[in-house]
Amino acid sequence: MNLLAKVRNITYICKNFHHFLMINNTASLDLVEFVETQILPRYAEFDKAHNLSHVTRVIRSSIALARKIGADLNMAYVIAAYHDLGLSGPRAIHHLTSGKILMQDARLKRWFTPEQIKIMKEAVEDHRASASHAPRSIYGKIVAEADRDLTPETVIRRTIQFGLSNYPEMDQEGHWKRFCQHLNEKYSVNGYIRLWIHGSENERNLNELRSLIVQPAALRKVFDRIFLEER
Repeated sequence: MNLLAKVRNITYICKNFHHFLMINNTASLDLVEFVETQILPRYAEFDKAHNLSHVTRVIRSSIALARKIGADLNMAYVIAAYHDLGLSGPRAIHHLTSGKILMQDARLKRWFTPEQIKIMKEAVEDHRASASHAPRSIYGKIVAEADRDLTPETVIRRTIQFGLSNYPEMDQEGHWKRFCQHLNEKYSVNGYIRLWIHGSENERNLNELRSLIVQPAALRKVFDRIFLEER
């Protein structure tokens, strides 16, 4: 996608997302304008699994969970918007880098106290699925849950997209092996993923995905179909 197409895509998504926020009376209007113009466009440079569509979905889910739980909507909104900005650097520490970016953005002082900014930084740091500890606040749990779209089709597609973007030298069999290893390490019954809000849609979807993981033939059919669509 060329630069002009990227700009048009960003403008379209942001306009529609802004309309969604206004209708649902969520985050402060001036805060939304700042995030849409200064933060969200940075996601256009990331891979398909972490692009603008991904972050807007995480924002929507975060706001819905925050409203359900009774958490601060502005805080949940900003946490979701910043949660993957660290992908501009090494992926392995992107959650820490994202937290640092949020903490060092002095513009946020217009809307939040130092204590709120600290809580948001920690929530961003805690969002990663492989984190060894539970999120330190309800905001960390919200973004961690919102970041996980565990619909089997979505998980499979994002895993394939990541592989194609980062390992272009691999053939289809190589991608299949990497794909299976990743799904087993992260999503199987012995995987490292943890959910923090019980009874959620993610919990139901994870159980469905796990049932597919233990059926290699069925899983391979889905993999082959999506791999050909994405290649």
